[in-house]
Amino acid sequence: MSDSPWALRTTERSDRLGSAVTDRHSIGAGARLRARAAAVVLLALAPAVAGGAAPVLLVAIGDVTPTTAVVWARLGAEGEVTVDLKPAAGVSAKARLTVERRADFTGKRLLSGLKPATRYAWEAQGGGATVRGEFVTAPPHDAPAPVRFLWSGDLGGAGFCRRVDGGYRILRTMARSSPDFFLFVGDTIYADVKCDKPGVVPGADFVAATLPEFRARHRYQREDAAMQELLQATSVSAIWDDHEVRNDFSGPTEPRMPTGRRAFLEYWPITPPPAEPTRLYRKLRWGRLLEVFIVDTRQYRSANTELDGPAKTMLGAAQREWLVGNVSASTATWKVVVSSVPLSIPTGRPAARDSWSNASVYGTPQEGGTGFAVERDAILHDLRTRGVRNLVFLVADVHHAELVRHQPTPEWSFHEFVAGPLSAGFGRPRPLDEGLNPRSLFARGGVNNFGEITIEPAHLTVRLRDEEGAVLHTHTLTPDERRD
Repeated sequence: MSDSPWALRTTERSDRLGSAVTDRHSIGAGARLRARAAAVVLLALAPAVAGGAAPVLLVAIGDVTPTTAVVWARLGAEGEVTVDLKPAAGVSAKARLTVERRADFTGKRLLSGLKPATRYAWEAQGGGATVRGEFVTAPPHDAPAPVRFLWSGDLGGAGFCRRVDGGYRILRTMARSSPDFFLFVGDTIYADVKCDKPGVVPGADFVAATLPEFRARHRYQREDAAMQELLQATSVSAIWDDHEVRNDFSGPTEPRMPTGRRAFLEYWPITPPPAEPTRLYRKLRWGRLLEVFIVDTRQYRSANTELDGPAKTMLGAAQREWLVGNVSASTATWKVVVSSVPLSIPTGRPAARDSWSNASVYGTPQEGGTGFAVERDAILHDLRTRGVRNLVFLVADVHHAELVRHQPTPEWSFHEFVAGPLSAGFGRPRPLDEGLNPRSLFARGGVNNFGEITIEPAHLTVRLRDEEGAVLHTHTLTPDERRD
């Protein structure tokens, strides 16, 4: 076997997260530099999906950087899964290691030593099954390389689950567009809503309350053929919102939160730092043009019922400091913040707002509201005073598509782009929070949709697309713009 141009890094995962634990091998520094470029995961028996046999093998690649990627796999029978990666040019390689049986028969590895700006074809084998896919690594931090990626959220809400006659068809449309990566912006499952409408694949007609039930809801989504197509076509970076646990839940006050969080971490290619094994917020850099900051709006938040004020937080002190510091220090042209809940669209009930906004249904800011606008405005103030330009927020949650330009002060503006649902009950546009001085550039309800962003040195173009891929609206921004 030829030497690989990249090495495999294995990390030990916490029992309470149910993650795979590697068998440690004694290898010298020289051998580590020559480690092979693939991963093998030992996984265990998985139950069949009601209404049909489960796929034998599932694989996903996520959180890709110039030199690393996380590989995730689930096997339908005990055995080894080999994942071989082959660059478009260069030498392919394979490595073998085993992991213990845990985490609902899933496993994941952080792979390092990849080549930047390289398209990798991968082939996974296990249990007699073979799965193939591809992904592309990010360019070096100083490379002005174009990028095209997708975002959306809200999959399977209001019982609009996997259809017998084609599953989640919008995901197949997204897969065929071959994006560089996909940002899954929350509500990756609806654990608190039964999948019981006519014409849906059986197997999720229950509200999750236990760890096996939360795992089953994730498995139900992942076994959809269109979902598999998407995860074989590109890499994914996912974040949760509320329905991975319960509608509008508030972090520490929700007793099911640790269970839902554990299942979420088991089923997505995310590797938190060892010192913070439950951390979900993170950043991804794509050359000189783009840096993405994914925030966790759930596990640290104050109770929604609390009155807004300086002590109320959605992010928690550590994450807020991380966000402001990293966005302000970013040298990328475009700074994209992923928030599962919107900044300017009020959600929840007046007595328990769930998004950042305090506004009423008429968009008017309210004194004594229960949103998180004080923290939101403080974050925006810090970013503005630190000179951050070309700032875009990507959100989902409200089940309609919208592009918004905010200008909270005469000399500073930023954008908020809304996409979704992928498959859920439809929302509708509503008055925006006047406190941010918003202007809606486009709004459309009543359609499953996703967003597509293309960034080139001269501009950023956002397109909102429907389930068939038809363009609903296109808008282009130029760097450092002060007017649309």
